[in-house]
Amino acid sequence: MAALTSISKLHSSSTSLYPNYQSSPLIFAPKTGQENLWWLTVRSVAFSRRRLSSQTVPRSLKIQNTATKPAKTPAEEDWKTKRELLLEKRVRSVDVKEALRLQKENNFVILDVRPEAEFKEAHAPGAINVQIYRLIKEWTAWDIARRAAFAFFGIFSGTEENPEFLQSVESQLDKEAKIIVACSSGGTTKPSQNLPEGQQSRSLIAAYLLVLNGYKNVYHLEGGLYAWFKEGLPAVSED
Repeated sequence: MAALTSISKLHSSSTSLYPNYQSSPLIFAPKTGQENLWWLTVRSVAFSRRRLSSQTVPRSLKIQNTATKPAKTPAEEDWKTKRELLLEKRVRSVDVKEALRLQKENNFVILDVRPEAEFKEAHAPGAINVQIYRLIKEWTAWDIARRAAFAFFGIFSGTEENPEFLQSVESQLDKEAKIIVACSSGGTTKPSQNLPEGQQSRSLIAAYLLVLNGYKNVYHLEGGLYAWFKEGLPAVSED
């Protein structure tokens, strides 16, 4: 009969109640040299009806956890790197009133990168929605682990990077299109006393991906859609 009593680090204490036993038959420990790769080692402890045997079953089961994190994507690049490219490519921030004027007079397109549900609730007239993050779709071990992590913090609609973001944008806008990227809060590349490197946002991540992939006329909505609605600018909703 097997007994699985606890989870511990690879090195177990020798001050167990039963010193002849390994104190943690179930061990969860990293395999040396492989980041984000874990091994689960299960050892059985033999019991008899009258007393605990001091002999462990000489077999162990190693199960490789497939919840390994995928390679880092461009969207996951450090904010410092993203900001440097945005400044180098002269991605300019415009306030909401300037954005509305550019949309009306200069054929700029507002690219709303918020989740689809937020877009349908309210958005700028004529805006295109391509969400940069979406609800987690797959059920791989890694996706299940991420769902659990979100749930731990009370978030039951965890999101992930949308792998079809660029493909969706390219199907609607060519590389010469004049684009104003918008999200809820906006973020900023401008330094301040509290934020010496500005503040990252979904729209700035999207702008980074666009210029990284050859888009030449990319602007950024300062203050985001929050500022747009606060100013009472035109907005529409979808059922």
